[in-house]
Parts: sequence; C-alpha cells; structure tokens
Amino acid sequence: MNWLNWLNTFFTDPDRLHGPDSIVHRVTEHLVLSGEALGVAFVLAVPLGLLIGYAGRGAGLVTALTGAARALPTLGLVTLAVLVAGVGDTAVLVPLVALAAPVLLVAACEGVRGTDPDLRDAARGIGLTHPQVLWQVCVPWALPALLAGLRTAAVQVIATATVAAYVGLGGLGRYVIDGLATKDFPQTLGGALLVVLLAVATQLLFAALNRFALPAGLRRR
Repeated sequence: MNWLNWLNTFFTDPDRLHGPDSIVHRVTEHLVLSGEALGVAFVLAVPLGLLIGYAGRGAGLVTALTGAARALPTLGLVTLAVLVAGVGDTAVLVPLVALAAPVLLVAACEGVRGTDPDLRDAARGIGLTHPQVLWQVCVPWALPALLAGLRTAAVQVIATATVAAYVGLGGLGRYVIDGLATKDFPQTLGGALLVVLLAVATQLLFAALNRFALPAGLRRR
C-alpha cells in the first residue's frame, strides 16, 4: 500500500532523526507554540469566566459572543495578524488564543454557575466572604468543567497550530505545508499523522488528569 511506503520513507529519513527538521525538534516547536497560546488564553478567559459565572450576570452574552468568536476563520485571522503585526509568533498566537479563549471562558462560567446553590448559601451562612465562596466552594465545584474545557481547547489548538507554517514558523505544520508545496507526499502524510497522534496523546493526558488529579466525587460529576 502506497501510504505505508510513504510513512516508512518519512520516518526512516535521516533528516527526521537529527537537525532542525527532525521529528523531536518539530514536535517541541509545536508544543511550545500551543502551550503559549493556551497559557495566554487561560489567563485572559478563566478569571473572567469565574467572575461572570459567580455573579450570574452576562452568561447569555458570553455564550453568544464566544460562539461568534469560535466561528472566525483561523487562517483569515493569521493573515490579518501578519498585516498588522508582521511575520512572527504574534501572527499565530492571536488566532490560536482567539480559538482557545472562548472555550475556556464558557467552561469557567458554566462550571461556576453549576455550583449547588445550597453549598453557596451554606458557605455564606458560616461567614465566608464572596471571594472565599468563589475560591473555596465554586472553583473546586467547577474543576471538572474547567478540565473538560481545557482539554477541548488544547486539542483544538494543537490541531490548528499547523497554520504556523503558513507564516514561516516551525512546528509539525512545516511537514504538511512543505510537503504539499513540493509534492512530497510522504512528508505531508507523516506530518498529518504526527498532528493526529499528538492530539490523541493530549486527550489521553487529560483523561489521566481527570482520573488521578480530581477527587472521586468530582470525577463522577
């Protein structure tokens, strides 16, 4: 089968083992870029989502706006960012953050809104302040939703970070874009497979976090 031969050609190529075009180097670039985007999105979206969810106001507007933001074309945002900021990490981070932030915003907001009202009332009844109720009661309750949102955002960012190659940056997208440009089908197929495997590995990582990092009661919920 041709595709098996192509994969064998790709993975046995000496350039994939050492140097700037090696698999380890490209995967590292891809993870660093994805991690930066997720980190920025988390800092921007999660605190705002927690506050909106706790206040109980503006949740409908958040859902509507985030739905519209998620519909924005990533490649179009990359092109616009290049025109405004020039070629560089910013040109890719902007659309990746725009992709991840809505997911995290909704997850944080809905997670806090789903807190058992009786728990909140009991916490206020024993004298906890609003910030204490938020951090000691609502945030732990929202952890499953936050983790699910982070998992979704991470997979989407990893899959979409291939667009970095369009503006000359690294990552696994280099294999896909360069392979298409030169009709190097083994390189294109190998790069696409690595992106899929990285996304699957991310899913498994979050499944492990859900299993071992959350208390049993939160996991069931």
